[in-house]
Amino acid sequence: MSNASSIRNKALELGFERVGFARAGAVPHGEALGPWLDVGFHGEMAWMAKSPERRLDPARLLPGAKTVICVLKNYQSPGTHSADPAVGRISRYAWGDDYHDVLLGKLHELRDYVEGLGGTAKVCVDTNAILEKPWAQEAGLGWQGKHSNVLSREMGSWFFLGELITDLELEPDPPHREEYCGSCTACIDLCPTKAIVAPYVVDSRKCIAYLTIEHRGAIPRELRPLMGNLVFGCDICQDVCPWNKFAQVAPEREFYARDGNAAPSLIGLMSMTRDDFNRRFKGSPVKRAKHAGFLRNVAIALGNSKDPAAVPVLEKALEHEEPLVRAHAAWALGRLGARAALERRRPAETEAEVIEEIDAALAAP
Repeated sequence: MSNASSIRNKALELGFERVGFARAGAVPHGEALGPWLDVGFHGEMAWMAKSPERRLDPARLLPGAKTVICVLKNYQSPGTHSADPAVGRISRYAWGDDYHDVLLGKLHELRDYVEGLGGTAKVCVDTNAILEKPWAQEAGLGWQGKHSNVLSREMGSWFFLGELITDLELEPDPPHREEYCGSCTACIDLCPTKAIVAPYVVDSRKCIAYLTIEHRGAIPRELRPLMGNLVFGCDICQDVCPWNKFAQVAPEREFYARDGNAAPSLIGLMSMTRDDFNRRFKGSPVKRAKHAGFLRNVAIALGNSKDPAAVPVLEKALEHEEPLVRAHAAWALGRLGARAALERRRPAETEAEVIEEIDAALAAP
């Protein structure tokens, strides 16, 4: 049995649904990275603009690299997103355990197997300077859809990507050159913030996933009403993709929704202390938003809920230690018409950003 066949079998044995091999070298379509960075579409993700040339050649991560081994791991879990404005919406990939932990364990086993065959290998799971999606396409695993996610005709897009860069010479798989989106533009048309500015091009600064996870400051006011009840990530471009009708439920229960994560009460989320947040989301991707950032997101969702029952918890949030939380709570109270709560807080507030939000809310018709 060849090394390629042996490694492929091992990857499937470890639970990866697909595995493919690409010849290492200049990353396919790498020429698009520079212009994307130049116009600032990466937002505050400064690490993407730091030495971008590192992302263009796997040999910069592993000298002597000859093959990029790409794997797919299904994370589709039972259940659907709720349309109830009184509950929060968490991206499906974050319903369960942190995928980094699950995939790293499997990829480390695969790396040990590769090294047992005499090679050297480096593991990548969304944490190294590698452009994962072009490599997945080069390894024959799918194509990049117009929303920029990788799509598979058999699996849709509910899957994670992982890579092993190795100095073993492995027979490459045929690249996936076909593109099966056709004339469909559902992901572009139904993106609430119009973050997909052209087919295959996403302006992160408008993307709700970026805003609720990576962005650390105030969310632009003009985007807040468009966010609905999304409190961590956004799956809309995948939810509306016709190819996801072929998605199958993943066998790993680690990706299934923890209690309350599929349809969490917004009022309950807004009431969480830092300790509550850390306990509830221990070992979860949601921790990346951090406590203050998450409450910022929840406040926006409550402002969009039109639920007067949210006023007491938002008024309490006007006394939160973090100005970021107070500012977004003020905006939400304005959306709910709770002028009295804002007027009570205005004389005691000292932070300019919060005062600005209170005054803007009070000045609104």
